[in-house]
Amino acid sequence: MLALTALTLSHFRSHKRAELELDGRPVAIHGANGVGKTNILEAVSLFSPGRGLRRAGAADMARRDEALGWKLTGQLQSPSQIYEIDIWSEAGAARQIRIDGKAANQIALGKICRVVWLVPAMDRLWIEAAEGRRRFLDRMALSFDPTHAEAALTYEKSMRERNRLLKEQVRDPAWYRVLETQMAAAGHRVHQVRLQTLEFLRQAQAESETSFPAAELDLVQSEGSMPIGESDLRDALAESRFRDLAVGRSLIGPHRSDLIGSYAAKGVAAKDCSTGEQKALLVSLILANARALAQREGAPPMLLLDEVSAHLDANRCAALYDEICGLGVQAWMTGTGPELFAALGARAQVLQVTEADGMSQICQS
Repeated sequence: MLALTALTLSHFRSHKRAELELDGRPVAIHGANGVGKTNILEAVSLFSPGRGLRRAGAADMARRDEALGWKLTGQLQSPSQIYEIDIWSEAGAARQIRIDGKAANQIALGKICRVVWLVPAMDRLWIEAAEGRRRFLDRMALSFDPTHAEAALTYEKSMRERNRLLKEQVRDPAWYRVLETQMAAAGHRVHQVRLQTLEFLRQAQAESETSFPAAELDLVQSEGSMPIGESDLRDALAESRFRDLAVGRSLIGPHRSDLIGSYAAKGVAAKDCSTGEQKALLVSLILANARALAQREGAPPMLLLDEVSAHLDANRCAALYDEICGLGVQAWMTGTGPELFAALGARAQVLQVTEADGMSQICQS
């Protein structure tokens, strides 16, 4: 299995110092609002590539009273070995990573640790802007392919530079060719990994007997269709220059994609489902992600489920806990009271978080 068996937080958010000993079971964290529960989940999210579940800068994660920077130390149990991982930031600088005492990058971290999360902000995923749905899909794609983030970053950087030329009304084709070649290579890679991820999710949903509704997914462009190959995308970008010049931005590419979902059994678009159904569809996709990774990597990812019981009735909560335990997932879950996790019983470790004078305290039951 994949699990943190020890975690230390130092000067991280509201936690001045916290040391957790873990045994691989799901972790149920309860406490009043604002005491620092989500801060623990954010710390765990940093053991995977990206900016974490809050997408915050390194400087924002430090305890403000001391402003000393912060550090996370974890012992990660993977199916093959145990890793010692240190993640830290000093004086607001970009975070640094060390694996077994050696400096490492985020791609190396992504190869040994996969983390997927569901937070309350995602409850409105199906009814808000496409950017959030792309980010949701990219987080799942990253769990299958740790290089996905690098390709997405390369694409975004090249696109920003191309957009700058467009806004400045630069018309010399020579200025665009290199950027469009970079965008086409990275953009085609991003699109293909997204499509592959959707196929993995479809297979995992089709093969499961989950009590959560299956989500039918499709990736569409806001206008037209996504060019099939790398050269097709490069040609499409070149052909679109005059149209893009008129609006000052790039109008074709994977940044214009949208994830469309529907409640498969009912044939109802996700955006038209009830709040509870929308949450159930999201949970279904998170579980499908875990099942697909367990099949392909030998272990499911760690799951971070913030305020997981919101919009789920007691029966669905119990079903979720059963599936988490059945998959052997170390799921980190938060809620306001211990009664929300009663259905887990001894299958979970329970942490209570309290707060005094701006400092979080964790008590392990």
